[in-house]
This record gives sequence, structure tokens and C-alpha cells, in this order.
Amino acid sequence: MFITLEGIEGAGKTTQMQNIVAFLRARGYECATTREPGGTVIGAQIRKVLLDPANREMDARTELLLYVADRVQHIRTVIQPHLAAGRVVVCDRFFDATLVYQGYARGLDKDLIRSLHQLVCNDLQPDATLLFDLEPAVGLARAWREIDSGGRTQQETRFENETLAFHRKVRDGYLDLARRAPQRYHLIDANGDARQVARAVEEALAVLLPHRG
Repeated sequence: MFITLEGIEGAGKTTQMQNIVAFLRARGYECATTREPGGTVIGAQIRKVLLDPANREMDARTELLLYVADRVQHIRTVIQPHLAAGRVVVCDRFFDATLVYQGYARGLDKDLIRSLHQLVCNDLQPDATLLFDLEPAVGLARAWREIDSGGRTQQETRFENETLAFHRKVRDGYLDLARRAPQRYHLIDANGDARQVARAVEEALAVLLPHRG
């Protein structure tokens, strides 16, 4: 099974990854975790370009194609091999993030973004997506607290430096995708503390992946 985690900056996706793995392993599943961008050696180099705040003049189309390039390498060398081996793959961001950030928020043609995914990524779709949802102002405040405290690097803050209006478009885009695909999306209220959010995540995963044996 292929599970993706999506949400705005500061929604707490990465914080929940360790608990998700522990929960699934306790239920008898072998797991692999990864992220986008940067889930491969080549992808890590692309990530530096994409998230570097010095690259504020990057054209939206350049940004889109870099994300697609990262994803092709990621699917071919990480995601597909793990899925073929029977593992549950849990990925922090995937194609929906590109559709939302570059489509809904940047204003690029969403059909073009979908067509690129179909053409070069064989239209790989997650089996389930956990959407960590909260107000953008709250998420950004959380993200900057972590950055300022040294919990995250200042070298990956290009999106945190975007306007609040941009992040509101991102959230609205995610909620629109969730409305369009309710069978795949599982909405997680990310306003609570880490333990409260973890319980909501576990409830969603328990439905998707029952105990083995």
C-alpha cells in the first residue's frame, strides 16, 4: 500500500512519521518511509535548489519541472521497488503537493500538471492520503518557531517565506482535492498537540490496514 502525508507548512506531517511506522509495524506490516522532494541522492540535490530562500526569483514552470524530475527518480528508485517488495510505503508529500502548490497557489494549468504526471510518472496514485489540516497562520507560526529554534534549517525556507495569502490558497487547494476524492483522502485535524494528532492518525490507519495474522 502507498500512503501519502499532505498538508501546509507546519501541519506536523514529519512529526507523525515515526509514530506511523511504529503503529504499522505493531500491526504486522513492513514499512518504508520517504519524502518529496529529496527522497533520493539526486533528489536531495534538487531539494536544495527548490527550497533555498535565495532562489526567490525561480519561475513557477522551472519549479514545476524540478519537482517532476525529483519525482521520476523517486518513483523509479525508491517507491516502486519498495511496493514491489510488499512493503507499505509512507511518503511525506507526493503529487498532490505539486498540484496544490504549483497549480492552485502558483496558478499553473492544473491539467498540464496532471498530464505531466501521467506522461512521466505513469500516473502513480496513492492508495490513501492523510491530509493534516489547520489554519495557515497557525501552521506558519509553528514552522517558524521550529526554524528559529534550530529544529529545521534556515536553508530550506523558500516556501515559509511566501505570503499568508499563498498558504491560504495551498490549504484551499488541499481541501478541494479532498472533496473531489473522499475515498482516498482522510482529513486529520492538526490543531491539537502531537499525541492528539497521533490518535487521529492511528484511527485512520486502523481502518486502512487491519492487524495481520
